[in-house]
Amino acid sequence: MGEIKVPELAESITEGTISEWLKKVGDKIERGEYIAELETDKVNVEITAEESGVITEFLKEPGDTVHVGEVIARLDESGEGGGESTSSAPEAKEEATQEKAPEAEAPKESTTAVATKEVPKEEAKSTSRTIASPAARKLARERGIKLDDVKTTDPMGRVRKHDIESHENKSAAKQQSAPQPQKQVQPQDPQKPEERIKMTRRRQTIANRLVEVQQTAAMLTTFNEIDMTAVMALRKRRKDNFFEQHDVRLGFMSFFTKAVVAALRKFPLLNAEIQGNELVLKKYYDIGVAVSTDDGLVVPVVRDADRKTFSDIEGDILDKAKKARDNKLTLKDLQGGTFTITNGGVFGSLLSTPILNGPQVGILGMHKIQLRPVAIDEERSENRPMMYIALSYDHRIVDGKEAVSFLATIKDLLEDPETLLLEG
Repeated sequence: MGEIKVPELAESITEGTISEWLKKVGDKIERGEYIAELETDKVNVEITAEESGVITEFLKEPGDTVHVGEVIARLDESGEGGGESTSSAPEAKEEATQEKAPEAEAPKESTTAVATKEVPKEEAKSTSRTIASPAARKLARERGIKLDDVKTTDPMGRVRKHDIESHENKSAAKQQSAPQPQKQVQPQDPQKPEERIKMTRRRQTIANRLVEVQQTAAMLTTFNEIDMTAVMALRKRRKDNFFEQHDVRLGFMSFFTKAVVAALRKFPLLNAEIQGNELVLKKYYDIGVAVSTDDGLVVPVVRDADRKTFSDIEGDILDKAKKARDNKLTLKDLQGGTFTITNGGVFGSLLSTPILNGPQVGILGMHKIQLRPVAIDEERSENRPMMYIALSYDHRIVDGKEAVSFLATIKDLLEDPETLLLEG
């Protein structure tokens, strides 16, 4: 009897929710064939069969949470199928289960099995030892934390120092949160109909991460505005030739990405990350670009944006946005990122305060371009296409002076976009 298990997903993902079964009991499947779709915190993953056979049993239902390595289905590798396990009658299924139970419980004739059987349960538990790094063991002793209680993200199960710190923070948060009183369910008024919809796993993750960022980071936002006249004029002059040469349209995102990279070089703390008591200054520029989907906001990453041309950036963003909307993004598309750009202007937002995409310490918010009267000099005013921009930053490592100067640099570069073209 073969087993289908949840495969290794990524270092930071240990569980998921079964979205749907792509096969049914009794179906014959080949090795490598898709059998289920798994929804994780970041992307959807299709689980494949490692062996050929006939599906005899599903151990989990759509909506169930499953963990890496957990058995979720069984199949008959002989390929015959049928029998009691595929019968639709409840009595037959129960009888088959009863007949198989003694066989499943019978120990195999091996030294390991005999030893395990003879060792008392308490003794066997006491002889097991959680794998942990020396630093993690030392910190656990100092904080009075049991290693067995600590969950680790290490694929080999090794507990590390940051796992201890994360466990301690979560325990403290639970102690501080007061229990919520139970709400009395009121009978629904037929004149005021309601609908209850279960949040998807991704929506729950987004909600939790946004709250976590606001609780752990000292987030502030500063604003500026850009006169988009020069960028719009440049796009108008070059868009046709650009499309003919590169088969991709020249949009605003490539200008903003290039400007962000130039500003990050000038103010490297906004391209950093806090890890414990250290600052990690990143010497590369992987820029996340927020994309809206039906399941919520995702942030695919444009890798090495400093090395890419305008056409490379536009093509990369277009490709990842399409994959996001088709639910085809991979974990690699989403992992990492040193700084994020989000454009609420496409939905008509005039001004907003974007929330940090942790553990990043900076995010730039773009907004709607709107004609507004602008003073040209003491005597003249003109209607100009203006855009408000916002920078949310972690005040723990970024001071107000740096944040304001960073945003002013973005403004200067975009109001003189020829310099960006010369660079890229």
